[in-house]
Amino acid sequence: MKIDATELQGKTAIVTGAGQGMGRACAERLAAAGANIVVNDITLEAAMATALHLHEDGFPSLAVQGDVTKKADADRMVSEAIKKFGNVHILVNNAGVLKPTPVIDIEEEEWDWVIAVNLKGTYMCSRAVLPAMRKAGWGRIVNFSSTAGKKHSTVGGAHYTAAKAGILGFTRHLAREEAGHGITVNSVCPGLIHTEMVTNTVGEQRAQDFAATFPIKRLGRPDEVAELVAFLASDRAAYITGAALDINGGDLMI
Repeated sequence: MKIDATELQGKTAIVTGAGQGMGRACAERLAAAGANIVVNDITLEAAMATALHLHEDGFPSLAVQGDVTKKADADRMVSEAIKKFGNVHILVNNAGVLKPTPVIDIEEEEWDWVIAVNLKGTYMCSRAVLPAMRKAGWGRIVNFSSTAGKKHSTVGGAHYTAAKAGILGFTRHLAREEAGHGITVNSVCPGLIHTEMVTNTVGEQRAQDFAATFPIKRLGRPDEVAELVAFLASDRAAYITGAALDINGGDLMI
């Protein structure tokens, strides 16, 4: 598919958890559409690796290490983006963690961590970008939920499922609050995608075994999810807000 390299020209996008997997794919796709990219990750090395890759391809980028669960880090990420590029127009809340622990074995600390990174991080980064987006009168927030948010997780635990369901509710509520400011808020709901997080959690063979049960008998690719994110981040999706868009190979059909 031919990508319009000017579609997001003049826009700045923050992508959290962009050191690998779907986050990195989203950063690459938005950059290809003309956006300046702020690459966030929990480790500076991962953020810098993606930013360097973008820079080598001729795309403006900035690496910002930060923990999405901490207000100071989220605020700093936005302030550094504005200092470098002038404003923030797009936020992709991709950062997440996955644990397969059964409820009976989930310790309180693990529950809090999974909920914090997936759900609190989505709230914290969204809150941080709202003043800049309101000032611009234009904004796109794309949150990462999951098929887990609509049914149950294929490979994660109840804390992951609860967090992803919470993101769907948060998305709807924020979409209603911000529509009058020119800001749309939507969720993408990936199924089982071929990422490091998935294979590190369940192993390559088990992931492929799951995929064999889907109507489209393969794992999804990060670039396929990034394509959906790029659509939601553009003016092509200007009349879509509060939505939860599935991309799961037919694993969930509702």
